[in-house]
Parts: sequence; C-alpha cells; structure tokens
Amino acid sequence: MADTTRDITTLPMSRPRGILVAKRGSLAWLGVVPFFLYTTLFLLLPALWLTTDAFRSPTGGYTFSFIQKLFQSQYENAFFTSIRISLVTALVGGIFGLFVAYAALREDVPRWVRPLLTTYSGVAANFAGVPLAFAFVATLGGAGLVTQFLARFGLDIYARGFSLYTFTGLTITYVYFQLPLMILIIIPSLEGIKREWREAATNLGATHTQFWRHIGLPILFPSLLGAMVLLFGNAFSAYATPYALTSGSVNLVPILIGNVTSGEVVADPNLGDALALGTIVIISISVVIYALLQRRSDKWLRR
Repeated sequence: MADTTRDITTLPMSRPRGILVAKRGSLAWLGVVPFFLYTTLFLLLPALWLTTDAFRSPTGGYTFSFIQKLFQSQYENAFFTSIRISLVTALVGGIFGLFVAYAALREDVPRWVRPLLTTYSGVAANFAGVPLAFAFVATLGGAGLVTQFLARFGLDIYARGFSLYTFTGLTITYVYFQLPLMILIIIPSLEGIKREWREAATNLGATHTQFWRHIGLPILFPSLLGAMVLLFGNAFSAYATPYALTSGSVNLVPILIGNVTSGEVVADPNLGDALALGTIVIISISVVIYALLQRRSDKWLRR
C-alpha cells in the first residue's frame, strides 16, 4: 500500500498574507514622498518663514506693529476690496457656471457637447495673468473691438461710466476664469444626482421644479456652496491679472504685497509678510469650509 502521507517539511512555505500587504503598503508610500517633499519645501516652510517674519522687527526682535498696521484704513480697504470682488465673482461665476453645466448634462443635449465644454473650461480656467488682461484690453478697452463696435450704433460705454480699469471691469475679467472653473468643479456633483431619484419623485407625482426644490438642490447645496468657496479663494489670491490690467489702481491685497516687497521707492518686507499672513488666514478658512462642505455632500452623492 502506497504511502499517501507527505512530509510536512517538503511543503512549500507560503508567506503570510498580512506581511505581503504590509510590505506593499510600505512601498506605496514611496510614491507620495515627492509630493510631501515638494509641499514641505515650497508651501509649508515658506508659510512658516513669512509667519515668523511678520512678527519680527528689523532689529531682530519680535513686535506686533506690522500686524497692527493691517487695521489701518489703507490695508483694511485692500482686504475689504479683495473680499468684495472675490464674493461677487464667486457668486456670479458659481450661479452661471451651475446653469451652463446643468444644460450640458441634459439628456436631450448631444453627447459631444460635454467633452467640448470641459475641454474649453480646462483651458479658460487657466487662462489668466497678462495674456487675459491683454485680451480684455483688446476687447473691452477704450479702443477695443467690442467698444468700437458698440460705438458705431451710438453706444459709447465709456461715456456712460463704464471702464475696464475699475472694480467693475476687473470683476468682468475675473468672471472669465471663474465661470469655467465652476463648470469643472460642479459637473461631478451634478452627475451624482441619480436618475433613480428623479424617477421615484416623478412616480410620486412630483414635477421637475418640485424635484429640484425639495430633493436636487438640498443634496447639491453643500457642493454648490463649497465650489463657490473655492472660487472665492481663487479670486482672492489673483495677482497677475489685476496688476496687468489696472497697474495697481484698484486697491487689492496681492498688489499691495507686491508693492511693499519689491517696491523701488518704499520697500517693507516685514509688512508684506504680515499682509501675506492675513491672506493665508483667509485662504485657509476658505479651504477648511470647502473641505467640510465637500465631505458632507459626498455622504449623499456616494449613496
């Protein structure tokens, strides 16, 4: 009779599954090391450095004088103007971006519209700085194409009080890159509104308006508000576009930071650090609010 038993020492030794998972997990961290290294060198350390210098006097000691200067009328006005233009452009870009994104996702719209819209939005959202300012000068400037076209019909917009180089003109310019950014952000949230919810509401007798009023918008509201908060931070930190368009005639915080840190006549780097610290605080609050709202909306959209 053949021996059916096998010596246990001849069996291949299998490595425990937990060890393999642990090793794979440890190796996976190597992929994010460059990200954390880049973030530390170019974000965290500079933020820590300017925060320290905001409280440091030119003699080497520590002082609150630069922080106190932020409450002077000139700097208070700069923060107020920056917050106001950020709020206006976030609301305008957010609302119209929502409408455009919703129209592109409708079932009766051809399929090629969405990829075309997202491609354009990706380009337009990053089209800023000096090229954007030049484009608007060539379009809505005193001798711009649209300005001259309207003048042929007897409508002189500059004679009626409009100017591209004021708060109103700067707001229109900001909306150009705020609206496509809103489209890119809100499309995934709109796609999270499931068709089953609409069908269930319709079967219960709800109209299209009632569905969006009682179901769609309440679910979408955290994502919508979070996207507007992100637009607010995007507008608040803009520097190249307003500087190239208005040459500093509109009192904004980023322009003030550039003036006091690299000004040829009056340079005060410590004051620039204090202004930058105020900007970091406002942007950080915006990011935290956005993260909380996005976390809340994901609870519904993932169901």
